[in-house]
Amino acid sequence: MKNLIDDISILDDSQTEEACETVKVSKKTNTGKERKLYIESYGCQMNFSDSEIVSSIMSENGFDTTSEFKEADVIFLNTCSIREKAEQTVRARLSQFNTIKKERPEMMIGVLGCMAERLKSKLLDEEKIVDLVVGPDAYRDLPNLVEKVDDGQKAVNTFLSREETYADISPVRLNSNGVTALISIMRGCDNMCSFCVVPFTRGRERSRDPYSIVKEAEDLFNKGFKEVTLLGQNVDSYKWSPEVNNKAKLERSNISEIINFANLLEMVAKVSPELRVRFSTSHPKDITDEVLYTIKKYENICNYIHLPVQSGNSRVLELMNRTYTREWYINRVDAIREILGDDCGISSDMITGFCSETEEEHKDTLTLMDYAKYDFSYMFFYSERPGTLAEKKYEDDIPLEIKKRRLSEVIAKQKELSLERNLRDVGKIHKVLIEGTSKRSQEQLQGRNTANKVVIFDNNGLPKGSYTNVLVTECNSATLFGKVVDQENDL
Repeated sequence: MKNLIDDISILDDSQTEEACETVKVSKKTNTGKERKLYIESYGCQMNFSDSEIVSSIMSENGFDTTSEFKEADVIFLNTCSIREKAEQTVRARLSQFNTIKKERPEMMIGVLGCMAERLKSKLLDEEKIVDLVVGPDAYRDLPNLVEKVDDGQKAVNTFLSREETYADISPVRLNSNGVTALISIMRGCDNMCSFCVVPFTRGRERSRDPYSIVKEAEDLFNKGFKEVTLLGQNVDSYKWSPEVNNKAKLERSNISEIINFANLLEMVAKVSPELRVRFSTSHPKDITDEVLYTIKKYENICNYIHLPVQSGNSRVLELMNRTYTREWYINRVDAIREILGDDCGISSDMITGFCSETEEEHKDTLTLMDYAKYDFSYMFFYSERPGTLAEKKYEDDIPLEIKKRRLSEVIAKQKELSLERNLRDVGKIHKVLIEGTSKRSQEQLQGRNTANKVVIFDNNGLPKGSYTNVLVTECNSATLFGKVVDQENDL
């Protein structure tokens, strides 16, 4: 495997771009600290956010970061367990690092995150491929664990907390473009979707102090960032009150209100009208009209919602323990279109070939896609994960070739819908936040509109982090292309 630098697309079993995982690698910092840390992050945005927390903790304990693993004294892989392929990718990477470790036995290798939580000491005792294993709630213990390894011991902490939110830690922005940043607003998940390992690897749901979230957003804006994404496994179930959060109660005894996700959105939106606010992920059973009306009220809350459906069939949804039906999901899509309009971007997650899924039930997913008209989606075939409710209760009985064929049909449908949705944008002016130059050419800039669509246009010297109006002149299924205009004079 080649050396990883910034962003790499690792294809999963489907071998499609739509079903890829992003790997992010720590960038170099040099503040004169003695030791170097290298981090690779796999999977979801929450993992990338966690790696920034880890870097902050390690920075306070004598480490700079490096983008070259061969320079590192300590290598951390922040891992994902959502699919088998993700774990296989990490194991291949560990094999490569262990080859280097034979030449540099003093180099330390650690596995963090969901895979660490799932396999725990097995990675240390049985497979003996790492020195250190740390779960998502134990990152504060990393300096102590590194010290143990320095003393010749193996180290593990996979304790799951009911309180840890890392609210007081200021993340080191590892892969920042200086424009967009992630803010974790909650941790864990109380939903028990039968296919999912997250409740077992990230623990129970707990919400972060909203005032610390606003403070982090203010700090980012003051440092020049223009967009934040509020992260949680299920942001719509965010709920904070001093009565529930005892520590916060002691600190703010005069506060009695309950703050829900709509309230939090408004608080962050008020930081500045120049600060865009996104969020992920919404759960169909929890997203409320109050949230939708809050989005409508504030121009700087982006008109985009990631609303995973997983399946378009009610029986399969019940097996998945998603706790909503096809009809309920359609009701939420209708509410989004009614309150926010047809131009609101909606994306989704879909799983093909779940246990006992019939051909007609698969077709229900395709027809729901036609109804919702997703702008884009993350699409996968079912991968049974050890320890999940589905693994215990249901037979993984759909042959792989059928799973893949159904996935290819879902992907083809989404490409068709993405093009249809993007064609609607041609001839319209979009407010675009410039994130930098295009990956393909320094002669072009790229940014995103409020619906989270990538927009490419000629580089006219505008700085990243600025807003500009772009008239979209053409598109493909993935990208909008246009030219900068003055709304008053260029039309």
